[in-house]
Amino acid sequence: MQEEKIGTVLNDLVKINEARIIGYEKAMAAIQDEDEKALFQQMIEESKRNIIELHEQMLAHNSGDEEEGKVYRAWTAVRSPYVGDDRSMVFTFCEYGEDTVQFAYSSALHLQVIMPFKLREVLAGQQAKLKEAHDTIKSYKDVLKD
Repeated sequence: MQEEKIGTVLNDLVKINEARIIGYEKAMAAIQDEDEKALFQQMIEESKRNIIELHEQMLAHNSGDEEEGKVYRAWTAVRSPYVGDDRSMVFTFCEYGEDTVQFAYSSALHLQVIMPFKLREVLAGQQAKLKEAHDTIKSYKDVLKD
């Protein structure tokens, strides 16, 4: 039973990272600046690494693909559709996306699911790296806003 709950949480975080990749691909298509495209590509690569690491944890916990869980449902309730193609709107969208990813990871870490320490460590580490990405995107957005 506990392994199923862990599998659901991990599966939710995989889906969220996959959606993050799609969001940054859309953002890359909406801008012209090569430095910003490179930044978005870094974000995509980070989510790909997260997915690999999450899949490794699924294997370690004998967790296959599970149904959507609380984390994914909560995340879909707060995420927003992509709107606009000016740089300021793109970065506003990206920051909002990063906010929702932070929300998802916090939700996953605070669920009433007993997780091995190593798994909590992996999720907390991913959340910390994603927080750095959030802060980078926010700083770009703030510069464009001024």
